[in-house]
Amino acid sequence: MQKEIIINASDNAQRIAIVEDGKLAELFVESEEKERMVGDIYLGTVAKVMQGIQASFIDIGLGQDAFLHYSDIGDAFREYQTTSGDDDEFDRVSDEDDDDEEEEKTGKPANRNGGRPHRRRRPPSQVQLTRGQEIVVQIFKEPVGNKGVRVTTEVALPGRFVVLMPFDNKIGVSRKIANFKEKRRLRRLVRGILPTGYGIIIRTVAEGKPEDVLRADLEALIQTWREIERNLRKSRPPALLYKDMNTSSSTMRDLFSEDVTRVAVDSRRMYREIRAYLNLVAPHKVDVLSYHSDRAPIFDAYDIEKQIQQSMSRKVWLKSGGYLIIEHTEAMKVIDVNSGRYAAKREQELNSLRTNMEAAREIARQIRLRDLGGIIVIDFIDMDHEENKRKLVDEVRREMRRDRAKYTILPLSDFGLMQITRQRVRESVQMSVSETCPTCQGTARVLSKSSMLTQIERWLRRFRANSKDLRLALVVHPTMAEFLTEGALSHISRMMLKYFVRIRVDQDHTLAVDEFRMISRRRNRDITKEFIV
Repeated sequence: MQKEIIINASDNAQRIAIVEDGKLAELFVESEEKERMVGDIYLGTVAKVMQGIQASFIDIGLGQDAFLHYSDIGDAFREYQTTSGDDDEFDRVSDEDDDDEEEEKTGKPANRNGGRPHRRRRPPSQVQLTRGQEIVVQIFKEPVGNKGVRVTTEVALPGRFVVLMPFDNKIGVSRKIANFKEKRRLRRLVRGILPTGYGIIIRTVAEGKPEDVLRADLEALIQTWREIERNLRKSRPPALLYKDMNTSSSTMRDLFSEDVTRVAVDSRRMYREIRAYLNLVAPHKVDVLSYHSDRAPIFDAYDIEKQIQQSMSRKVWLKSGGYLIIEHTEAMKVIDVNSGRYAAKREQELNSLRTNMEAAREIARQIRLRDLGGIIVIDFIDMDHEENKRKLVDEVRREMRRDRAKYTILPLSDFGLMQITRQRVRESVQMSVSETCPTCQGTARVLSKSSMLTQIERWLRRFRANSKDLRLALVVHPTMAEFLTEGALSHISRMMLKYFVRIRVDQDHTLAVDEFRMISRRRNRDITKEFIV
């Protein structure tokens, strides 16, 4: 499989595309409005104790209190320094160790207990939290909808090759390292360099690495933790103790591997940062990095933009002529598979199987691409033969193996429905680039102002690559016009300086809030459609 990482950086947003064999497999978006928070460590106070649901709400200084379930409280939750942990050693490899699936995606070690490393937990009745108590927590789930962030007391600092566990003394090895001798070598090596009072998880990319490489990574993480401890001693809650990497940096740290054949970026600053990082951790892979200097947008050059637009659509076409309908509800995501054409009675079972198998492959890709989480219900085309139903379930399971998020797949029900539960770490891509429409009160979605700004900038880049016209009029809804022109150095001023073009912002109440028009002032003509995807 050919794997590529394509990064598009604009003034107000970063978009990272993971491409597998030419198809967009995953998309990460970070904007000024929605910064990545997974991995951030806070000193907070207990705002409310809810024994009935075995949870507490923690004030960490955000607009909404963080949610701390008792299952996410480790044995060392009262202590804000490294401890010796349990008496037993944890240097074996088992299902309870890190499986590297969520770790690879978010930098957080994961396993079957909901995304944190396994511990012997005390019963909820023994968890003694009181209102006003200070506590150190780490975010492991972004806010979704009207739910705040979810936090844990089991702090973990991810590095390139290892994950440091300051409140533990256990050694875990990724289950994706299949060679037993290599696992034993890594455990012995790490046991010899790991200071007392720390735990560690060895990541997949550590396979075959020498001691000096792992030692350097470990020492950097220990130095980071000591800086966090210094911040802790001089901070009063609520306070941010540690800010994890942004989306592009964490993607390179967690997703860059030997099978990556290309990394392309259109920002010189980011290019220099990534090159320095690769020289440090993988000097033999520096040649896969390239700077996109063409005037055409990078996502256009790699045919990603159209695939992103398709991921926002509720209808996804299949090559066979069938199609998927993907609906978002408050409780679950629903995917309906349709054949799209009439099949003769004698061929109905075969055609249904073919369409369902093709849909299974596309659904697995769409789940990753849209980052769908929670409960997902799939309504496949009805089939009569049990053997065909088993083939379909096996195909879904096989395709979902590429997914790093935790998931559970249930067999087809008597009604032909398949249920999937998938770990939700952050909002889906569709939700992260849109906001509630002020006109329809949430019954539909429109692009956020930040995403609109990115769309306008992409239009300008295509325009400047193909036209010498330097005078434009941008017509937008009044709320968007205010967003574009506010501040001493407004967004529109930055774009004019960046693309060497004069833009006058005009308001039109009849336009939708996520709609814009570009007028050539020299030709007095609407040229919007000429440079839009």
